[in-house]
Amino acid sequence: MNKVIGAVLIIASLAIAYIGITKISQSTESVSFLGIKIEASDNSGKTEGFLFLGLAVALFAGGIYTLNRTKS
Repeated sequence: MNKVIGAVLIIASLAIAYIGITKISQSTESVSFLGIKIEASDNSGKTEGFLFLGLAVALFAGGIYTLNRTKS
C-alpha cells in the first residue's frame, strides 16, 4: 500500500512541476514592433509557478521517503 502512495506522490509531483514550469514560461511575453522588442512580465504568474515548483519538490521528496521507508 505504501509503495502505491509513494508512486502516486512522485507522479503527482511531476505533473505539478510541469504545470509550474508552464506557468513560469507563459508569464513572460514579448512582441517585436518596428524593430523594437517589447516585453511584458506577469509577476503573479511567476510567483504562482514557483509555488507549484516548491510543492512539486515537497511531493517528490515525500514520495521518495515513502518508497524508502517501505523497503526497510
